[in-house]
Amino acid sequence: MIFLDENTKCLVQGITGKQGSFHTEQMLKYNTNIVAGVTPGKGGQDFQGVPVFNSIEEAKENVDVNASIIFVPAGFAKDAAFESIKNLDLVIIISEHIPVHDSIEIMDYAKRMGTTVIGPNTPGIISPGVGKLGIMPTHIFEKGNVGLISRSGTLTYEVASQLTRADIGQSTCIGIGGDPVTGLTYEDCLRNFEEDDGTDAIVLIGEIGGNAEERASKLIKEELTKPVVSYVAGITAPPGKRMGHAGAIIQGNTGTAQSKIKALTEAGVKIAKMPSEIVNLLKE
Repeated sequence: MIFLDENTKCLVQGITGKQGSFHTEQMLKYNTNIVAGVTPGKGGQDFQGVPVFNSIEEAKENVDVNASIIFVPAGFAKDAAFESIKNLDLVIIISEHIPVHDSIEIMDYAKRMGTTVIGPNTPGIISPGVGKLGIMPTHIFEKGNVGLISRSGTLTYEVASQLTRADIGQSTCIGIGGDPVTGLTYEDCLRNFEEDDGTDAIVLIGEIGGNAEERASKLIKEELTKPVVSYVAGITAPPGKRMGHAGAIIQGNTGTAQSKIKALTEAGVKIAKMPSEIVNLLKE
């Protein structure tokens, strides 16, 4: 497993809000190590046994914590992200609709601080059997040795569910986020999966827009020894068409499903034409 393991001790920013409280309850049910919550002005309360603090600094004085998951509205997300990046090693930003210029500033700060950021606009990360920091339904995941990376939450769920039904467990599943600017990239995840003893094969789910999959292809060709299977969504999309994700817009001759599939194929990746083909390609 990568990024999220037994040593991850997480706090929830926005724990008292509707989304924060609902998903904290689900994460606790999955035995995730949630040690604190942070909501300014609500310090001194507790949520299902989890102490709530006014700030991350205050939380750190009282509990051992090294990760954060952010459930705050887009307008407050930048401040929340800066506070967690300054103090912690891993930050997951669930929030949607964060302005691009805010995301650029968040990622620039994270780079300078050496903090790993997943998201924004991500379903999060799950290491089956260990915990989840995110909003994914846990019953579709099973502990195993296939790493899964995706820009799409829905496709993450669909593919994980098919793997589990075929008795193919997962080491870690990561939604890197569908926005044009995100923290963790395909390359970051691929490098970590390559080094992870618990991962034997990798599934990369791509979609049209941007050149992230083309960049990943270069890395796979040059650095990876583990087998990679990929599915690229949006093959029937007309040029210039924006898909559901802000990041999924085709520009020029990169960003099309065809250009991504070509690059991945040339890197030795097995390509599934439909998500349902991934299981058989992994078994080959």
